[in-house]
Amino acid sequence: MRKLSIQEDDAQLAAMGHKAELHRNFSMLQLIEYEVTNWQQFLIYIGFTLVAFLLNAFLNSVLPRIYKGALFWSLGGFAIVSITALICASPNYNSGRFVFTEFINRTGWPDGVAWLLGLLQGGLGLTAFDSVAHMIEEIPQPSKRGPKIMVGCIGIGIFTGSIFLIVLLFVAGDIDRVIESAAGPLLQILINATKNTAGAICLLMFPLVCLAFATISVMTTSSRMIFAFARDGGLPGSKFLARVHPQLGLPLNALILTSVVVVIFGVINIASTNAFSAIISAAVVTLDLSYAMPIAVNCLQGRRALPDREWKLPTWLGWTCDIIALSYIGITTILFVFPPERHVTGSNMNYCIVAFAIIVAISIFQWIVDGRKNYAGPRIDIAVADIADVRKLEEETIQMAEN
Repeated sequence: MRKLSIQEDDAQLAAMGHKAELHRNFSMLQLIEYEVTNWQQFLIYIGFTLVAFLLNAFLNSVLPRIYKGALFWSLGGFAIVSITALICASPNYNSGRFVFTEFINRTGWPDGVAWLLGLLQGGLGLTAFDSVAHMIEEIPQPSKRGPKIMVGCIGIGIFTGSIFLIVLLFVAGDIDRVIESAAGPLLQILINATKNTAGAICLLMFPLVCLAFATISVMTTSSRMIFAFARDGGLPGSKFLARVHPQLGLPLNALILTSVVVVIFGVINIASTNAFSAIISAAVVTLDLSYAMPIAVNCLQGRRALPDREWKLPTWLGWTCDIIALSYIGITTILFVFPPERHVTGSNMNYCIVAFAIIVAISIFQWIVDGRKNYAGPRIDIAVADIADVRKLEEETIQMAEN
């Protein structure tokens, strides 16, 4: 298989809104003239996966502490990297005109289309807020805390992400050098700002460790999604996947399946970068569509489909949020299948639509053969009369945890 150049690889990753942090973080080794082979990247990939599996399987009780540490690491890293870059780059900053008004378009698409394609870079970052919903059964006072956590994550992301992006643009230096750098844009910006390769690599450790934390959390939520769907009879081998390990107290079979699928994706990446990119791209598209479906159903029923709840937006604000969400998902879903450049070649073609069609075909086949016979929808195992007792138990659990 022909090895992709840095530019071709970037084009494929950009085509699906994927952020190449892991790939680029290890491309720092190119600065010391060490070329990382595909199998070495695969071993690192397996290492991340194995650590995440072991922590989820055997240290489930300490995961809340790990995630709390991840929050402090992320916010602390944001502050340290931003302040260090600003201090080291002083006074040689890019102008405010460059940061806020200049538009760089090298895609071949018209400026408007290029701007819309730029939305895809943040698309992957918008696919994690629902993780709270997949862990909702393990959260005390879920009806109150679940929505607050989601909104809080969005607020933190907007604040830190906007400031971090502005800081990077001010300290980026020569933008052409950043775009063409084999080390990746983030590392090159940090090198330009600090004037020190070793220092830049040290700063890059903050987002790299964040990726490790993200791997752990994604495996947690993915295994719970498989467990919940299997519990409702929606997957082949549902009884096996819905089992909870008696000693560990978690869905170990679902966790193992999650890890196996991740490893298979790693093998696919070795065989074909195009195929791997298409799968990840299709995953983002299907996630977006999964968000759109319940919103659309609720809107078609006049926003009366949901029962009375503690977190409820005013009618006008709810309609506004739903319409904006559906519009965004509709636009970005179409854009996700666009090639990143107007002049399409075999190397920069976006094969998302092919992977998406395969996923849809498999899903339809599974529904016809098994799903329509066994899937009964989400179960409600708690009677309405018992809700007060459950809330009382939640409050007692919180008090015990605080004491």
